[in-house]
Amino acid sequence: ARQTQRKLMGDKGATSAAGAGAGTNKMLVLCYAGLFTFWAASFKVLIPVPVNVIAQTFFIIYIGCCHSLPSLNRRLEQMRGGEVTEEKEGEAALTAKEAAWFPIYGSAMLFSLYVAFKFFDKDTVNLLLSVYFSLIGVFTLAGLFDKGFISSLMGTGPSSKRYGYETDLPVLGPVGGKFTASEWISVLPAAAVAGAYFKTKHWMLNNLLGIAFSVSGIESISLGSYKVGAILLCGLFFYDIFWVFGTEVMVSVAKGVDGPIKLLFPRTFTSIVDGEEVKGEFSMLGLGDIVIPGIFIAMILRFDAMRAVSQTAQKLNVHTTFPIPTFAPTMLFYSLGLGTTLWVMFQFQAAQPALLYLVPACLSSSLGAAVIGGYTKELFAYSEEDEEEEEKKKAGEGKSD
Repeated sequence: ARQTQRKLMGDKGATSAAGAGAGTNKMLVLCYAGLFTFWAASFKVLIPVPVNVIAQTFFIIYIGCCHSLPSLNRRLEQMRGGEVTEEKEGEAALTAKEAAWFPIYGSAMLFSLYVAFKFFDKDTVNLLLSVYFSLIGVFTLAGLFDKGFISSLMGTGPSSKRYGYETDLPVLGPVGGKFTASEWISVLPAAAVAGAYFKTKHWMLNNLLGIAFSVSGIESISLGSYKVGAILLCGLFFYDIFWVFGTEVMVSVAKGVDGPIKLLFPRTFTSIVDGEEVKGEFSMLGLGDIVIPGIFIAMILRFDAMRAVSQTAQKLNVHTTFPIPTFAPTMLFYSLGLGTTLWVMFQFQAAQPALLYLVPACLSSSLGAAVIGGYTKELFAYSEEDEEEEEKKKAGEGKSD
């Protein structure tokens, strides 16, 4: 596997590395600024829904993709043949079998929520979900705030001193944790936002939690390889079509869940007409339509990074710059696919399965870029699995034979 990946980088990888740098990723800074601006402006300004949706999803995915880059450092050290100093992340790469089963698991969860709203008290179900989302939201928001601005203000980073307590307990395993000063400080505004959301359910706070969940998901989930990503996207392509066009389940759950499983974009604001309050109207986009394509696009960015820096001693971080011949068109076509979804939705005044348009856009653009660039074999040979995991998998296959 190591020889295969070294070979697939070729001379082009060495040439690309010459253009790689570790200054400030100005695009990342602009995306953070743009995301906050659109989020805040939406409270007072009726931004056209297509512009608002496409801009915010672009910013979210780009931010999540950049923050996923350091996860590749351990694999890079293995490929370079040196001592592996990077700690192994908690999440393993998704396997082809897991990707194939993902739509089944998703369907079971979706239908369970539908049944819960159908046969149990809606307010009670939403209360339980709100407690869950608020608690999880504290940690995801803290991560977003820390990476977004608090760590920069405090001058901390991954190598900064950490504070806390951690130990191994029988049965339970690792307990506790150590965090930088900025990570601890970030918990304070995160807890305030999560608490305010739990009390008010305001759509702005819903969106802030949804943004944090999306960035965290894109950053932390690894697809393992291009083939696994294609299997996942194709499976969810049919999943989305069935549950949106074939049944009322998807739309019913999306409207029924009063929680940050979707982003809300105002079409009209709440107003007073003839002495009566008229509630504002919103368009919605499920987080799955951001995170699922997002983790695929993040893998594409890491593929471009692997080609660029694999033959250097450089470590990846969010500010590492390198050529992005596959990532750029994939991001562009994602936005075009999302724009097509919105156009069809407004044209027919009906909910649309966004993955119907996003999956072909992401797969065709990434594969097309590889074909045009002449590195299709490299794309299909790309793997993010640890060599240890690959050896275990081969050993398991050998035993089964």
